[in-house]
Amino acid sequence: MAVLKVIEVLASSEISWEDATQKAVAQASKSLKHIRSVYVNEQSATVKDGKVSEYRVNLKLTFEIE
Repeated sequence: MAVLKVIEVLASSEISWEDATQKAVAQASKSLKHIRSVYVNEQSATVKDGKVSEYRVNLKLTFEIE
C-alpha cells in the first residue's frame, strides 16, 4: 500500500503558466522522490506597462512517501 502526501508549491515564470508549472515540478523533484501528480490550484499574473510581465501558479504536488 502506498502512502501519498500533498504539498502546496508556488512558482512563477516570465514565459507562461505552463513554464511556471514545469519549473515548480523540476525544482521540487530535486528534493522529493516519486512525484505522482500536479494539480494547478490557482493561476495569476502581474501586469506592467499594459502587458503581462509574470505568470504565477499555485500547485498541489502529490508524491509517494517511502
